[in-house]
Formats: sequence, structure tokens, C-alpha cells
Amino acid sequence: MSLTDHERDYLSTQRLGRLATVGPKGDPQNNPVGFEYNADTGTIDIRGWNMAESRKYRNLRHNDQVAFVVDDLASVQPWRVRGIEIRGRAEAAVEPVAEDSHMSGDIIRIHPRTVFTWGVDPGAEGMTRRTID
Repeated sequence: MSLTDHERDYLSTQRLGRLATVGPKGDPQNNPVGFEYNADTGTIDIRGWNMAESRKYRNLRHNDQVAFVVDDLASVQPWRVRGIEIRGRAEAAVEPVAEDSHMSGDIIRIHPRTVFTWGVDPGAEGMTRRTID
């Protein structure tokens, strides 16, 4: 398992994250994306309509390093933020989809290497960082 139970539980409650990629000239790009945790591969899988034509997908040809962030405001009174940042390597992959799906079979698959969390694990204070081998 690449992510902890707390991290997987948190991600399962969220629908939207932000994926940062790097273009061929070194320019950053950050986009909101839908995602799911793939327990079979231990990866974050990002799907979308016409994904192979997107800039973020094409950026992976030049630089496979990405950062993916999911966060939210759990409470205002008291102020409580929580979130996860996953840095790692991404690959462009293809998976079969249902014929009536509006999504393409093209996906971005993130292989976590470094994980930062805040407010996700009730037993941890502040931001935590760990490396996945």
C-alpha cells in the first residue's frame, strides 16, 4: 500500500484535486481534476474527457514529475484545514472504458513518492512528510 488508511479514507471523501505538471519549456501548469485511488496499483488515477489531447497529458512526454493536491476546510469554528500533497512520477496510460462512457480510456497514473498531509491523521500534529519506497 502506498497510502495509509487515513490518507485513503480522506481521499475517498473528496471529488476534486489539483494536478501540477511541467511543460516542455519548463512552464508550470496546474489544473483541477477528478481522481480515484487505485488500490490494485497503489496509484492515483486521473481520468477525463479527451484526456490524451490535454496539455497536462502531453506535458508528461517531457517531464513525468508531478504534484497532486487535495485539500478542504473541515471547519471554520474552530479553524481546521486538512489535505494531502502527493509528489511523484506520472505515466500516461490507457484503460478500457464502457462504450457509453463520456470519458476516454486515456488516464494519468500517479505513482506516489513523497506524501505530505495536514489534518488528515487525528494522531498527527501539523504537517507530516514521508517517503514511499
